[in-house]
Amino acid sequence: MSLTPLRLLPWTTPEGNPCYLSTDRDDSRLSRLADDVEAEQLDSGEQVLAGARAVLGDPKAGERAVRFALTRAMESLEDVLRVAVSRGARVEAGGG
Repeated sequence: MSLTPLRLLPWTTPEGNPCYLSTDRDDSRLSRLADDVEAEQLDSGEQVLAGARAVLGDPKAGERAVRFALTRAMESLEDVLRVAVSRGARVEAGGG
């Protein structure tokens, strides 16, 4: 009997716990939604990175701007790391 691997989803529960999907179909509705959310998170991370670079490159940027940029960067990093873990697990489960 083969076990279906769990996919770490790119969102958490309201309590901050990870969410998983158990399916053997990469084209299920929830799998496609997760793929779309991952793509949006990665795109958002690129935008946050560009904004953080701009703030850090501005010698006149105040503490509030720097704290805001760092907070958004931290949130994006959490998302990107979750995507990386999820994709890494799927590559390992797929044997390649």
